[in-house]
Amino acid sequence: MRRGWTLALASLGAFMSALDVVVVSTALPTLRTQLGATLPDLEWTINAYSLVFGCLMLTGAALGDRFGRRRMYVTGLLIFVLGSALAALAPGAGRLIAARVVQGAGGAVLVPLTLTLISDAFPTEQRGTAIGIWGGVTGLGVAAGPVVGGAIVQGISWQWIFWVNVPIGLIVAALSALRLRESRGPRPHLDIAGLILAGAGLFALTWAPIRAPEYGWASAQVIGSLAAGVLLLAGFGIWERRARYPMLPLAYFRRRAFSTANAVVFFQFVSLIGSLFFITQLFQIGLGYSPLAAGLRILVWMATPMLVAPVAGALADRLGNRPFMLAGLVLQASGLGWLAAVTHPGVSYGSLVAPLIIAGIGISMCFPTVANAVTASVAAGDVGVAAGTNNALNALGGVFGVAIMAAVFAAHGSYSSSASFITGFRPAEAVAAAVAGAGVIAAALAPSKRQLAALASPAATDEAGTPMRTAIAPITSTTPICG
Repeated sequence: MRRGWTLALASLGAFMSALDVVVVSTALPTLRTQLGATLPDLEWTINAYSLVFGCLMLTGAALGDRFGRRRMYVTGLLIFVLGSALAALAPGAGRLIAARVVQGAGGAVLVPLTLTLISDAFPTEQRGTAIGIWGGVTGLGVAAGPVVGGAIVQGISWQWIFWVNVPIGLIVAALSALRLRESRGPRPHLDIAGLILAGAGLFALTWAPIRAPEYGWASAQVIGSLAAGVLLLAGFGIWERRARYPMLPLAYFRRRAFSTANAVVFFQFVSLIGSLFFITQLFQIGLGYSPLAAGLRILVWMATPMLVAPVAGALADRLGNRPFMLAGLVLQASGLGWLAAVTHPGVSYGSLVAPLIIAGIGISMCFPTVANAVTASVAAGDVGVAAGTNNALNALGGVFGVAIMAAVFAAHGSYSSSASFITGFRPAEAVAAAVAGAGVIAAALAPSKRQLAALASPAATDEAGTPMRTAIAPITSTTPICG
């Protein structure tokens, strides 16, 4: 019974976060007209959330490990609800962006803990199926987003895309406080210096692509921000090697299962969020559909995680994660490339259906198996840290995705007419397809199920020749690891 409650409540938290991202993307054209928002304002509406979400993700996971995962999950839900209410009350783009920062802080706490709670509740042999169901519920949020957003924006007002989070969040928070089991991670103290260095480094890295469309990638601000991010994260790495209780054991990156899955999620989300930013606008600005009509038509793309993710997660328990990550990125790249090729002024909706479905199936195959690969590649007590790292990289990828696609769009098109929008959309979507294609390389380097089984055998040795009992044995910052 407790496992069922854990899966349901953790999945609902992920559902809320996924629904919010897609609902807001669907409302972008309305926000542009009703709030007088510019292209940078629209980017910040997405990026303000992603910036804070990515920068605080490791912090959220560490707080859960230290102060209790149930307690911090409930706290994250309540912060998310507060941000949603502030967004609904925002009188202009500036206040809306500030409210999205609060939402991002709440999301950074609750989202990584959804996977931690599930991984703590389910044994390894059932985890893929559980994470697949989690992915399906998350996919339901993604699928419902365009329709819910379109119906609310068209039938009520854009403010209600945020108000809808309030009752759901309060109910989930109350039930979580009553039904979830409290658990903590293995570290008795917070790594404060690590939290500061990681947060500042991720902030600098995400700030650069956000500012690049306005100031240019070659500007001193952008280059300086990228350099500062690299230096801060290098400092984080040096500190983690010496810390008594490191928040992120760097030896995990020497495990191919961990490092390749994190690389895959970064490339996938550069492509996915960059595409989402413009596909939702394509149907309204480029093709002239109403918000609700656009949401219904995007459903062929957005509904696939709900249908495919549970199946992919269950099959991954038997076949391994690599086949699904590899095939998923191939399909995502193929579908988005096809979409870029067939989109032109006056294109019929029927011409867009097949590429959207193919891309959606690919995204759905990759989504739960990446999460499963990351959480299965670390010690049980470090699942929260692994989930936080994975979610930080997908948030970072989303920020880079919006910035890169927006820069490509601005270089070729504009919002002046539907034809001009489509002129910019096509090369932006082609870049999204290329980025997903680059992720195929990382997926191909992931270990197979047979290789992981060999690492878990008693005879397996690490790179120093030391016998290993299991591929997910507990790690300290100095433990040698087999890749």
